[in-house]
Amino acid sequence: MVTSCEGIVLRDGGCLHGSGGVWCGVASGDVSDRPILLFDGECGLCQAVVRFVLNRDQAKRILVAPLQGETGQALLHRAGLPTEDFDSLVFFPDAGQDGSLLRTDGVVAVLKLLPQPWRWLGGVLAVLPQGFRDGGYRLVARTRHRVFGDPRPGGLDRPEWAERVLP
Repeated sequence: MVTSCEGIVLRDGGCLHGSGGVWCGVASGDVSDRPILLFDGECGLCQAVVRFVLNRDQAKRILVAPLQGETGQALLHRAGLPTEDFDSLVFFPDAGQDGSLLRTDGVVAVLKLLPQPWRWLGGVLAVLPQGFRDGGYRLVARTRHRVFGDPRPGGLDRPEWAERVLP
């Protein structure tokens, strides 16, 4: 367990260093092996999608963080992904390991972690060609701010989500 650290101390007491995006320490409820979904925190549609996921993730496995936040920036840096000008959600199936999924690959992976019928929908989407799926994703991504507007203030501030919404 970490006793002193300069990195991002997560709610569970673990730590993520922004400079190298490395996990350090193991605390009770360690999040380093949990899936983390990064989303555009300045997007109303993205926030709605995150609320959808948090409401349906009955096992409470999936953690979420805005791409612009400390956790998001550290994970993006570690993965060698852009840390600004976001056009995709980023899903880390195991935040303690290298490997991230972008656009519809991330959507499919998240859906497969949810209960039915969402798991089934993830399986159906997975059989569609990635180029076809991502084309639709990019179309929505280009218009999301105009169509869906800004996120709701405090839209992720529900007490039951407090341990799953990272800074």
